[in-house]
Amino acid sequence: MNTTTVARTSVLITGANKGLGFETAKRLGHEGWRVFLGSRDGSRGRAAADRLIADGVEAVAVRLDVTSDASVADAVELVREHTDTLDVLINNAGTPGLAVAPAEATVDELHAVYDTNVYGPVRVTRAFLPLLRAAANPRVVMVSSAGGSFAVVTDPEQPIARMHELAYCSSKAALNMLTVRYAQALPQVKFNLVTPGEVAHHKFAATDMNNHRGQLTAAEGAEPIVRLAMLDADGPSGVFVDRLGPVAW
Repeated sequence: MNTTTVARTSVLITGANKGLGFETAKRLGHEGWRVFLGSRDGSRGRAAADRLIADGVEAVAVRLDVTSDASVADAVELVREHTDTLDVLINNAGTPGLAVAPAEATVDELHAVYDTNVYGPVRVTRAFLPLLRAAANPRVVMVSSAGGSFAVVTDPEQPIARMHELAYCSSKAALNMLTVRYAQALPQVKFNLVTPGEVAHHKFAATDMNNHRGQLTAAEGAEPIVRLAMLDADGPSGVFVDRLGPVAW
């Protein structure tokens, strides 16, 4: 993949006060980008932004709850105070749910996970599309999971194939389809998907969402997110990748 590091490029990252989001913010900030650091918890977001600023990054804390229309609207207004364009949106915020066994799963349990993992990216993407469309090379990166791949989940050698639950994997599969449809309908904006792991090696990144059981660090997991964020105008749209390359759907 070709990349670019245009000065003053701006990026909004949801769920960026820790883990993959924070590592992505740090990497892109060190490339000279202005980072809008989205966080559901305002105080944690400010603390994370202060850490980046102390490290020489131009970071702006943005209180952003992806499950709230009002919060997303407020975030747009804050970002507009700093820029008329947004080059990159990274929909990183997510929730694992409660890993309820399929026979015990309820609609309410699925709804809570979908509100963050599916409806959240739709809310945020729709709200920021005008700023993205005003950029010369707009990109949207959706942070998905190997659990959203039918090929992975139906492979008995993959650890996630033995994790019997409904909400998380189905929400990521839905996110994958949404992203492909966005890519087809909006060719002027690049929409791509990433899973922060190594599917071929059965590895995933250690984060709060998996109680830090992953074999890769959050910084390693952030690498493919950063690559997709830095695509140049000739880069692909509608692809699903991990740290090693393309992931089967």
